[in-house]
Amino acid sequence: MDFLASTHLHIATWAIGIILFLIAAILTNGSKGQKITHMVLRLFYVFIIITGIALFIEGMNFDMGMLYGLKLIGGILVIGMMEMVLVRSKKHKPTTMFWILLFVFLFITMFLGFKLPMGFNFLASM
Repeated sequence: MDFLASTHLHIATWAIGIILFLIAAILTNGSKGQKITHMVLRLFYVFIIITGIALFIEGMNFDMGMLYGLKLIGGILVIGMMEMVLVRSKKHKPTTMFWILLFVFLFITMFLGFKLPMGFNFLASM
């Protein structure tokens, strides 16, 4: 469980997931590359959720279960908004609201992730 509960592994999975999402959003709808990228992204959703749940379980040792729970819910909402943007754009429906919600939930989730004890403190002296 120590490997799955690694903050570095979780950050690597969601960073790759965000890059894949942006590539899938930029590619032409219906193209073969967009379909393949979207399917690989869905696999990374699973990796993100597994490592996030492992960090959530590990975070219970810090007596901050509610904040880690909110971060977990925020992460699930980010994944949901990413999927909604891609699916609705494929169907040629408006996606503006989902882009806005995606950035709001992503900001909240990243803020909590870096603020909580298992996150990185960028302002600390080296």
